[in-house]
Amino acid sequence: MDVRRRNNVVVTGPEDGPVLVLAHGFGCDQNMWRLVLPALARRHRVVLFDYVGSGRSEPSAWSEERYSALAGYARDVVDICEELDLRDVAFVGHSVSAMVGVLAAQAAPERFGALVMVAPSPCYIDSDGYRGGFSAEDIDELLESLESNYLGWSAAMAPVIMGNPDRPELGEELTGSFCATDPEMARVFARTTFLSDSRGDLDGVSVPTLVLECAQDAIAPREVGTYVHDRIPGSVLVTLEATGHCPQLSAPQATAAAILRFLEHPR
Repeated sequence: MDVRRRNNVVVTGPEDGPVLVLAHGFGCDQNMWRLVLPALARRHRVVLFDYVGSGRSEPSAWSEERYSALAGYARDVVDICEELDLRDVAFVGHSVSAMVGVLAAQAAPERFGALVMVAPSPCYIDSDGYRGGFSAEDIDELLESLESNYLGWSAAMAPVIMGNPDRPELGEELTGSFCATDPEMARVFARTTFLSDSRGDLDGVSVPTLVLECAQDAIAPREVGTYVHDRIPGSVLVTLEATGHCPQLSAPQATAAAILRFLEHPR
């Protein structure tokens, strides 16, 4: 199957600009980047896409076996880079896609030149000496609720994930995005996301990396951002004065500015 159609690939910005690949998180699609896109595309060639099972991707390409591990999503990213023959890519991954970017860069290091991790979390479950933000029981309950009543779960969880209760339209947008996702595909992506533990992959990151966190985030608390920063040698940690887990929607100007500042001087 043609990769561009499979992943609904969209390319914008100057053809000769440095390449940015923007990767969305669970329950979302490339539309989540629309508010930061104008600033990023002024001088960068920006590649947007939807993971198989999300947005306007080709649903017939979905496989539970492939997408039950983060490596399957990383394979999507590498496929796109190979199809477009992209080199020296700056990969911008939101939420779980931050770790997908780590895996993609490990799988095809010749394609990647920098990582931007927006609200990353390598592991959502607390353990001795590590705070991921959730207990194992919390995650079990979250997944059970999602699997038994996906639409109800979406309506309840999206505003929590988004934060910003004084701006309910943001939570409503995320709810709509969740509800537009096929429940079976969402179930697999959710389990892959919330049960993943990619902490061991951080030590292998060798490209310049920006860790971009929010001052208040119910999904990825600041301890997680500090952990990721400490584990990636030479990484840059920036804390946005923003709330919620989706700063590209809640604080798009600050998010775009932080990304562009880093890309100007990544080392």
